[in-house]
Amino acid sequence: MTHFPPPAEELRLLDAELRQLDARRSQLLTRRAWLVAALQQTQQQSRPWASAQPPVTASPRPETAAPSVQNVLLVLGGVLLTLAAAVFTLVSWGHMGIAGRALVLGAVTLATLAAPVALLKRGLRSTAESVAGLGLALTVLDAYALHAAALSGTAGTLYAAAASAVLAAIWSAYGLLPATSALRLPLPCALSAAQLPLLLWALAADASPYMITAALLVTAGLDAVAVARLTAGAVRITAVVGAYGMGGWGVLGAGWLSLTAGGPGDASRAGALLLLAAAIALGAALRGPGVGHAFGLAITAGLLVVGAFGGVARSGLPSEWVVPAHLTLGVALLAAERAGRLPDAMRTGFVWASGAVQALAVLWTLPVVAVVLLGPAGWLGRVWSGAPSDARAAVVVDAPWPPDAVAAPVVLVIVAGVLALAVRAEEWRPRARLGALGLLWATALILPAVLEIPYAAGLLVLGVMTAAALCACRVTASAAQVTALVLALVTAAGLTLVSLASQSATLVVLSALTVLFGAGSWRAGVAPFTAPAALVYAAALASASGAAADWPTARTALLVLLVPAAAALLAARLGPSRATVPVEAAGAALGLFAVALAVTDPPLLALVLSLCGVIAAGTALRADRRPVGYAATALFVLAAWVRLAAWDVGTPEAYTLPVTVPALFLGALRRRRDPRASSWTAYGPGLAATLVPSLVAAWADPHWTRPLLLGLAALLVTLLGARHHLRAPLVLGGAVLALVTLHELAPYVVQVTGALPRWAPPALAGLLLLALGATYEQRIRDVRRVREVLGRMN
Repeated sequence: MTHFPPPAEELRLLDAELRQLDARRSQLLTRRAWLVAALQQTQQQSRPWASAQPPVTASPRPETAAPSVQNVLLVLGGVLLTLAAAVFTLVSWGHMGIAGRALVLGAVTLATLAAPVALLKRGLRSTAESVAGLGLALTVLDAYALHAAALSGTAGTLYAAAASAVLAAIWSAYGLLPATSALRLPLPCALSAAQLPLLLWALAADASPYMITAALLVTAGLDAVAVARLTAGAVRITAVVGAYGMGGWGVLGAGWLSLTAGGPGDASRAGALLLLAAAIALGAALRGPGVGHAFGLAITAGLLVVGAFGGVARSGLPSEWVVPAHLTLGVALLAAERAGRLPDAMRTGFVWASGAVQALAVLWTLPVVAVVLLGPAGWLGRVWSGAPSDARAAVVVDAPWPPDAVAAPVVLVIVAGVLALAVRAEEWRPRARLGALGLLWATALILPAVLEIPYAAGLLVLGVMTAAALCACRVTASAAQVTALVLALVTAAGLTLVSLASQSATLVVLSALTVLFGAGSWRAGVAPFTAPAALVYAAALASASGAAADWPTARTALLVLLVPAAAALLAARLGPSRATVPVEAAGAALGLFAVALAVTDPPLLALVLSLCGVIAAGTALRADRRPVGYAATALFVLAAWVRLAAWDVGTPEAYTLPVTVPALFLGALRRRRDPRASSWTAYGPGLAATLVPSLVAAWADPHWTRPLLLGLAALLVTLLGARHHLRAPLVLGGAVLALVTLHELAPYVVQVTGALPRWAPPALAGLLLLALGATYEQRIRDVRRVREVLGRMN
């Protein structure tokens, strides 16, 4: 049976063992240090020369790895040998006979091509690659030498086509031999040379552009076959580059031929070329290695098919129906989505190709929509110049009507139908419906101008569209609600611009829009936007009514002020609604608009400012709008100033006292509510508003009335400040009183100074300085006492 000691005893035992361990560790460390020192001393005595040896340093790290250096040297060597061979062929060729030339070139080429076999057996692969590259270059020089020596009568382009084909075959055979199959250079070079024969043969035969384009596309098709059969590596990369490069040039050529086709025959040949390109793309997509590769090629194939048949249709259709024809073909691509045999990536690619065609068709209609929306802005400079003949004349004021616009509504309706019917995915269906709604709205917007219906009918169509959009704002979906609201606002703006052509149309349209947006404001979700819009249209109606009654512009401002007053009353009724702040902001902006209208008539401007002050004061009665009282005060002061200016009053006190009195009144109220408020904050602005301008005027006033009254006022302010221990009145009043007194006594001081001898002023100044110096400490105490007194004041 095991017995454990008490915790206190066990802790004592543990501490004793730890102390023994620490002591033993210290002994061992001391012994180790002695042994290390003794060992070092023994080694130095046995090797006295060791201290003279320089310290061993690590060898510097090479900046370039050995294989990299080897490759650079081999490449440089191969390039130099190739250049030497070229110089020999071009320069020294003529000094030898036919047999000598053939013997030298053949021997050198064969020896160079055979050398990589031995090098590969010894494991020198990089050297073998360099020598093989030199051998391939020598075969090109052999072909050139053969043409220059024996076949100089052959056409250069035709010989180049045959030579490139032969070289491609020779290089392919050389790269496929068992002894040289490890070389990576011959096969890519052979594939690169194989890009040229068909194109060069077509050029040598003076073929038509259609045949040259066909040669490019056939070459691209062969490259695509090579891509499908080859594995990853340099050869396959070369084939991919060749397929995309030659195919791209072929597609560009076929597209250009289709655009410039002079008749159905040329368009058909160009379309056949585009279909060939589409077939190549589809074949590559079916045998492609990745989903992204197939997806991109399927999009390309779909667009090429549309371009092929669309080009043929363009040659036989009127110009305005070319885009709808292409659009119809693009929509037809959606049938591929139901083709179950096609991979998913290809079907998705065809759908995206269809979407691209539809998007391009919609972009084609944008100039028509832009003219219908922005063209009526030209009526701003021709207000009420007369109703136009039809809806197109109403929108085409300064902008030209786009050509082929008759098909724009058809395009928009087709795309809208596709969005509404063809998109079935749950994620995209709501967005597609919104897009269809927007396209149908654009169709209805441009249709009156396209059909050239009467002007009044066009206005009616726009009004119905606005009302329908406002009614659509009652839907519950937020995205649809926002879309309908934007459409309503844009349509209403266009309707307003179009109506500016006629006075009666303007009044009717503005009245209708005011009612429509006012009725739409009952919907809480859109009220923050529709209520301000209703106020804006009401103000525009007031301005138009004043103009129709031949009122002066300044007088019309009184009619416009009814809208800010209504906005203030409406905001008070709305309470904490989200529409309150937008309504108040619109009312404030319209108040400024009324002020701008009245600025040319000062007496009426004063009345408008005072009425704005009344509206602001009424708003300030609300508990949450108390700060608006400052704006009301400012408006009343401005109204008083404008009225005084209209009366040609030049006395500054007439302008400053209307500011001082309410400022002092507000300061007194603040001091009453908060006795700890500073007198500078409460009374400083009000006193300075009158005392400072009056002081400036008094110094420039030759009469005695203003200085006397200002001095009495400053004295009264100073006494009140001293009586109530207020720093701001005491300092401001005392300073103004001193400056006024100085101004009044200045002539006498100047007169006395002129009567004294010239030495008297310096002498008096010296005496003053001596007196101040003698009583310096007393003056310091007096200044401190004054500062303490002012500091105790509020």
